Amino acid sequence: MLLAGLSAVDRFLQDKSAVAATDNTQAIEDIDFNQYDAVFLPGGHGTMWDLPKSKPLANIISQAYAQDKVVAAVCHGVAGLVGATKPDGSPLVNGLQINSFTNAEEDAVGLSDAVPFMLETKLRELGGNFQSADNFEPFAIKSGNLITGQNPASSELVANKLLETLQAKVPIQK
Repeated sequence: MLLAGLSAVDRFLQDKSAVAATDNTQAIEDIDFNQYDAVFLPGGHGTMWDLPKSKPLANIISQAYAQDKVVAAVCHGVAGLVGATKPDGSPLVNGLQINSFTNAEEDAVGLSDAVPFMLETKLRELGGNFQSADNFEPFAIKSGNLITGQNPASSELVANKLLETLQAKVPIQK
């Protein structure tokens, strides 16, 4: 599913300072996550190979969750939660409501044999209470300070839940 033509995407692509910021992204090892109130993991199939193997990312997510910060992810970005843990050492997703790109959606796009693992299956194995909508329908769920969205169509829902959660923690002044 291409997102070009969506107003939010077009607005981003026309914002030269936003595009420049993505062109000059800091290495994760150089980020002081204490300066932030939330962690957000965008999706894309490439995240299935990179995010689960990143120990620095797992550490940041684990620490953020332990400090009652908001952790949000959408689509395959949820793969970044696989290595994260709660303070007691259990998987971060254990016992929490969660979703991601589903096994059925992976089958529908013909990439089940291409990805290193089926994300829905892995989240269930880690003890996540997996919930989903029909294939490619927008769906997002909040479980404490963890917010996850099912697929690209869920991006706006995740963003809104993230903003609402941050607003409830620290009212944003306009």
